[in-house]
Amino acid sequence: MSEADRIRVGSPLPRLAHVEAVPGSLRVIVSWAGGARAGRRDVIDLAPHLYTYRMFGGLRADPALFAQVRLGEWGASIGWGVDDGLDIPASALESLAEKAMTNADFTAFLERHHLTLDGAAAQLGISRRLVAYYAKDREIPRLVALACAYLDQAGPQQPAAR
Repeated sequence: MSEADRIRVGSPLPRLAHVEAVPGSLRVIVSWAGGARAGRRDVIDLAPHLYTYRMFGGLRADPALFAQVRLGEWGASIGWGVDDGLDIPASALESLAEKAMTNADFTAFLERHHLTLDGAAAQLGISRRLVAYYAKDREIPRLVALACAYLDQAGPQQPAAR
């Protein structure tokens, strides 16, 4: 069968190359082996996923268990416990990674909306100093990333009069 005879449907499935837990948090660092994020390394906050499903209660309550995260078979998931009794598929991790905001993404958001530090602080309801930190190297909280996504959809609003 030649390359011209092959049918391609959709994009390649995400595959993981490496995973490790970030101590003292519900975050993991993953390296991607395949899929749309291949070659990238992401820090992913699993809290939204872990707090959505009751079966992950043990992971939320036991940092030692959470730290035992490992790759599932073929890099298609991450898992914990005996025989990976608790697991999260790579596709769910990919979705969480896409929703996370990097410092470069935040800086691009500021440029896209022509926002100064003061303007971004007013739009996001945070301090000017935090805006500067997020534009440099501080981890961007999920709520700030969601607020930026909202502003990208709705466009900048006039801050409320005080």
